[in-house]
Amino acid sequence: MANALVNGISLYYEEVGSGIPMVFVHEFAGEVASWRPQVGFFGRRYRTVAFNARGYPPSDVPEDPSLYSQAHAVEDIRGILDHLGIERAHIVGLSMGGYAALHFGLLYPERARSIVVAGAGYGSKLDERDAFRRDCAAVAERLEREPMSEVAATYANGPTRQQFRDKDPQGWEAFLNLLMKQSAKGHALTMRQVQMRRPSVYELGERMAQMTVAALIITGDEDEPCLEPALYMKRMIQTSGLVVIPKSGHTINLEEPDFFNRCVLDFVTAVDAGRWTPRNAASRSRSAILLQTEG
Repeated sequence: MANALVNGISLYYEEVGSGIPMVFVHEFAGEVASWRPQVGFFGRRYRTVAFNARGYPPSDVPEDPSLYSQAHAVEDIRGILDHLGIERAHIVGLSMGGYAALHFGLLYPERARSIVVAGAGYGSKLDERDAFRRDCAAVAERLEREPMSEVAATYANGPTRQQFRDKDPQGWEAFLNLLMKQSAKGHALTMRQVQMRRPSVYELGERMAQMTVAALIITGDEDEPCLEPALYMKRMIQTSGLVVIPKSGHTINLEEPDFFNRCVLDFVTAVDAGRWTPRNAASRSRSAILLQTEG
């Protein structure tokens, strides 16, 4: 087991391969093992690092709620890079990890070769924020009073996980079993302090418009809560591209690992070759046919 002491918290990580660094940041229902299809693929070409967030054993599970936040999640990525002596890396995140990757790109652009923001944005719609927070609170309350196995069975069977279960029942079962083994306390604290409190994607518009880090946004076309936020991120981040994976839900790196890996590989290859450029301003013409200037 490898552990890094990051901001006073011991974080478990796994490292495979050599070359340009690539760091994987997992979702709320994930962990290091959730990235196995990616680490196995990219570890042949890159120095791949995946780590368990705080609250996810064998990383520490601090009991102080103030030690969990969106800011902590970003600082933990930076801390992992510092611990491993990595100056810049491709940061690949899914869902909760996608939010962390996005914020990392906003706060530490000099440390990111690129960011992949996958399956991120649920809970962002402003007219659904209250309902989102109620749902988060309900899940956190269950995690505080019920066995992790029971809550995990409900969470893994949510509306954006049905696609994974339909396509790959065995893969979905393995995903569920990993979740069942995780810490109920860590998940409850993460739900209350990170998920419930993080800003909406729509609140980051002005900052994203100034972003210069190369970004790839990926979403499943049946991941309803993330579709519109993904399109918004694409429109706001001038250095971004958007991939929509058909007939797919939230767990896209496991649902469609080959598609996901190839999209990310094409992206980072273009970035490293200096061929991933900002959007051509002329493509923003108000006419679908004629070039027009803004104003």
